[in-house]
Amino acid sequence: MRKKISAFEIALSAIACAFSTLFLSLGVLNDFLLATGYLVGCFAMMLPLAKGFIVGDVLAYAATVLLTMLFGGISVPWRVVPFILFFGLHPLVNHLQVRFHWNKVVLLIVKIVWFDVAAYLAWRFVFGMTTTFDWIDQYILPVIAVGGSLFFVVYDMLIFRCQRAVDRIVARISKK
Repeated sequence: MRKKISAFEIALSAIACAFSTLFLSLGVLNDFLLATGYLVGCFAMMLPLAKGFIVGDVLAYAATVLLTMLFGGISVPWRVVPFILFFGLHPLVNHLQVRFHWNKVVLLIVKIVWFDVAAYLAWRFVFGMTTTFDWIDQYILPVIAVGGSLFFVVYDMLIFRCQRAVDRIVARISKK
């Protein structure tokens, strides 16, 4: 039997989609706001997950990608790649990790590899196109493997804390 989608799930998913699309579109159109767009999009994807609305989160993610492409991303699609590959899906993976009690160490290793691959692809397609120094391209793999992995461990811990904060805020909105 299919679960009935509540109005609250639709509303949270729509808000998540609106915020992530707005900031991701601004980031795609303005170099200065690109990282902000990724982070706000990531935080916005946490809204439906605060109530365990996985379907709403996936639909908000898909709609964000499509709408961002329509609102300027089609001219520079490689700027949306980091959100598609990592930032839009990371909150969902963290939610599934907590919900299903997956092994933290094993999943952390998997997420580090996932982040490093996404960072490398982002470097190649987003930032590498503007690089004028050949030495950066020569050493980018070790920099991402070491620096990116260390950064991700801290980032992952902070994202878990942000999810708990979002959970508390959404709990105040709804007494469900």
